[in-house]
Amino acid sequence: MRHLLSLTYIDAVVRAGSIRKAAETLAITSTALNRRILAMEEELGVPIFERLPRGVRLTAAGEIACSQALLPYFLPDQISTYRKDHPAVTFSVLLRDRAAAEQALMDLSADLALVFEPVRLTEFQHLLTIRQPVHAVMTRDHPLAGNESVRLRECVQFPLALPTADFGVRYLLETAVRRTSLSIEPTVESDSFEFLRSHAVAENILAFQIPIGLPPDEETSNVISRPVDARDIPPGLLYFGQLHSRTLPVAAARFAHQMMENFEARFECV
Repeated sequence: MRHLLSLTYIDAVVRAGSIRKAAETLAITSTALNRRILAMEEELGVPIFERLPRGVRLTAAGEIACSQALLPYFLPDQISTYRKDHPAVTFSVLLRDRAAAEQALMDLSADLALVFEPVRLTEFQHLLTIRQPVHAVMTRDHPLAGNESVRLRECVQFPLALPTADFGVRYLLETAVRRTSLSIEPTVESDSFEFLRSHAVAENILAFQIPIGLPPDEETSNVISRPVDARDIPPGLLYFGQLHSRTLPVAAARFAHQMMENFEARFECV
């Protein structure tokens, strides 16, 4: 019966969004309700609610807003690794463009954000910044496949499959082209990097991606990548961060620490 009463208290706070409003619904004082919530948290050994400036919300296991490149390989691997030691933890992974990812932090629909070349960072607290050179993606029998790296002037001589204008990779490509007499005219354009990678195989044309979005087993694949010379396209920056001045829930903070260690082991961080 005591546990049923505890669930009633938790449900009331969730519905009201604040301890004060929930206390009014339950006809008890907010001080008494807060003491009972704290006692439950102490008994469980974990916080039930995250205290916010304008109320409370259930602590999330892990909510992440990210750029598309993180979805196929990096985040599945990181979440799987984390859940081996913490199987009760659940995750919500949200695909967001650069501006929407920061907005997700501000409206608390995400705890962490991973964005490539974001357009604004006014409310973004950096945890880590990772260099990501642009790579040309192609089949093994493409004319440029034998090169260790490729020049931009070589790439534009072939049909190109490019991401749409709202992606950081496209921004870096167009910025680089504006400094030259070259031009880029996509044969195929898409907001899906998975589609672009597949189309590079289907039509044997060039696509582009950053290393974190490339498969780890490239040696056994028909699709390979070659870095575009940094003299033509300087590396872009992948930003990993959270909302300014926010104390993360325990699970999200631990997951962030794990990812930071992985980033620093695999990539150049600044």
